[in-house]
Amino acid sequence: MLIKNSTLLTLSPPSIDQQTDLRIENGVITEQGRNLQPGDGEEVHDFTGKYVMPGLPCAHTHMYSSLARGMPPPDEPPRNFPEILQKIWWRLDRALDEESIYYSALIGALEAVRWGTTLLIDHHASPSYIPNSLDIIKRAFEEVGIRGVLCYEVTDRGGMEKRDQGVEENERFIKANKDNPLIRGIVGAHASFTLGDYSLKKIAALADTVDTGVHIHVAEDACDVRDAKEKYNTDLISRLEMHGILRNGSIFAHCIHLAQDDYSRIRNAGGWMIHNPRSNMNNNVGYAPVLLFGDRGGLGTDGFPADMFEDAKIMFLKMRDAGVSPDPLTLENFITGGAKIASEIFDKKIGPLEKNAAADLVVLDYKPPTPLTEDNLLFHYLFGMRSPMVESVMVNGKWVVKDRKVIGVDIESAYEEASKAAAKLWEKMKSVT
Repeated sequence: MLIKNSTLLTLSPPSIDQQTDLRIENGVITEQGRNLQPGDGEEVHDFTGKYVMPGLPCAHTHMYSSLARGMPPPDEPPRNFPEILQKIWWRLDRALDEESIYYSALIGALEAVRWGTTLLIDHHASPSYIPNSLDIIKRAFEEVGIRGVLCYEVTDRGGMEKRDQGVEENERFIKANKDNPLIRGIVGAHASFTLGDYSLKKIAALADTVDTGVHIHVAEDACDVRDAKEKYNTDLISRLEMHGILRNGSIFAHCIHLAQDDYSRIRNAGGWMIHNPRSNMNNNVGYAPVLLFGDRGGLGTDGFPADMFEDAKIMFLKMRDAGVSPDPLTLENFITGGAKIASEIFDKKIGPLEKNAAADLVVLDYKPPTPLTEDNLLFHYLFGMRSPMVESVMVNGKWVVKDRKVIGVDIESAYEEASKAAAKLWEKMKSVT
């Protein structure tokens, strides 16, 4: 395939390359330049007047929440974060079955690609349906064609048998997909406050065996920090370090209530810290000191729909509202951090549209009303570009959205069936205590 006459946009570091061509073979960009000539049988796409940019990553999400929109609220409103988990999300995840897992993943992936999101790093839980649950999400992702990193959220809250099933599901899935070009696995864990010492050791031992990091919620609420202090007489990061969770490649979601030096400890260990601004505000758990994340930050949704244009705007505005002056480099790091994580996991260059990089890209129909330069590209991204401007999306060298139509998926049928599955899921939740 040959993409002709595009204007390539790169956010980190900012660059604008006019009239640039990309040659794509076997999911990889094999040549970048001007006036490239098509070879025999090479499919040509002319994007004169359009912007082509790297696919957008979502570095932490929960696909299982896709069918939660509009669901009946609990009888009594939650008063704090632990009650939000107990009264809402832990009732939802216990009600999940094969059908609702599948349609949650399908709808979440469909919406993501339509909005230019090409990578989802998912954190899954379905205590009543653990074995092979990640394969259901994988099937939905592959039908849409989106790139994914999946894990099962190991926890003690369902007892030791379910804990061990979660560990086994991670191990099975990671080993089965270690060479998959589109889907990979990572070890998953819920949060320190739902895991005993032995469970953390089991999780770390598995991470050693399969050579991955651990995807885990960290200090999303102050209860996580208090639990480490009150039950184990240590700080949260020291507890994770003691049991082998603080490691290269680990993905720490939220990181709101840590001590200042904890952030450098995570960075020095090679961990990643994922900011989820919409979720943090919705749950009223506090504001993460994102400037301390440094170059190991990423942007996630924590289950909100994966419109990363929107999340970048909300991240910026929340920083301003909190009195934080966001420097461009910090913003660039968060917007592109998920692609850097994926590059480590897939062992290939994901993000920049250059030779030997994965062909994950977005074609944007953006008409800038003001001059667009490398100096102000980031602010056009934040204040001008929006997900409805996404015209086409490519993942791993294949069009998954072309001319605003998702390829190979019956959208109307998917949404109709998802609505039926959601109604059954909500009814099932009534009997979950």
